[in-house]
Amino acid sequence: MARNKEHKLSIITKADIIFKQVEALIKAIPEDDILLQSQAGLMMSDSMMICSKLAGASGVGLYSIKMQNAAIIRQCAMDLYIFVGVLRYHDGFILNDYVALIRKEIEEFRLLFIDWILSFDKSDYIWDEWELFNPLGAIKPSDDDYKDPINWDDFNFDS
Repeated sequence: MARNKEHKLSIITKADIIFKQVEALIKAIPEDDILLQSQAGLMMSDSMMICSKLAGASGVGLYSIKMQNAAIIRQCAMDLYIFVGVLRYHDGFILNDYVALIRKEIEEFRLLFIDWILSFDKSDYIWDEWELFNPLGAIKPSDDDYKDPINWDDFNFDS
């Protein structure tokens, strides 16, 4: 249990480091460069989303909810990696060392992310009706479990 808590803390710490580095990078982007400012907004959004989804996944036990958050975190981290890398090709951009540093942090985050996902309790799940975030080997409920308990035909919505 202590290892799991320690690991959770390390991935949250790494996400916070990435957020702060992105924030510092964005402050160095010229305000009059519309293209870079739009890129900056996307980078800030992704770095913030990683932190918030980590917090959301840490506050819940259900495997399917954790995996939904993990999928969003993965997408944001991958997008951030690309957005930061694209800056190297922008004319006049001189913070290439910062780009390399952030990409290094994202790679370290990825390794922590893999361990974090493996720590999820696969026995604590509710069946995902979309069947995307079910643990391997989970038993599919019967078709009756998918039925809505309310008979909507009994209601008259026209009045």
